[in-house]
Amino acid sequence: MLDDKIVDLIDKQINMEWYSAYLYLDIHDYYIDQELNGFGNWFYIQTQEERDHAMLFVKYLQNNNYRIRLFDVKAPDMQFSDFREPAAAAFKHEQEVTASINNIYAAAYGLKDFRTMQFLDWFIKEQNEEEKNTETIVKKYDLFGGEAKGLYMLDNELATRVYAAPTLVI
Repeated sequence: MLDDKIVDLIDKQINMEWYSAYLYLDIHDYYIDQELNGFGNWFYIQTQEERDHAMLFVKYLQNNNYRIRLFDVKAPDMQFSDFREPAAAAFKHEQEVTASINNIYAAAYGLKDFRTMQFLDWFIKEQNEEEKNTETIVKKYDLFGGEAKGLYMLDNELATRVYAAPTLVI
């Protein structure tokens, strides 16, 4: 059995993952509207990943005989004034997601909930990748995204990203 605290934290994480999907869908839409289809592609795939992350947490609770609690998913309300801002917002958001997952891990550690800790190991590694990827977009934009040719090349690079479903066994 999972401790009620762990179940509550995972329920909240599910909501955070759905919010992440909403946020990245909103960013995707912003970039598509600006004709930066490569950026849009990157964030559309990110939307799919976040949806999958939410479902992995759902499955974990269900596999442990818990019914999930769903909360309202807040709509993103960000306004962007330049092409860098959405990527920077994504990086900041990924840091918040990392902190939330680390908080669940710390609670599981304190309760000696090794099953949950093992489940979260994949997410700990995934969050390292998520932060690195979004930070890299911001850094590349800072290096050469302010010039038309550099922005064009970065957009083309981001257009090459393809979706790959997570391979976590629950």
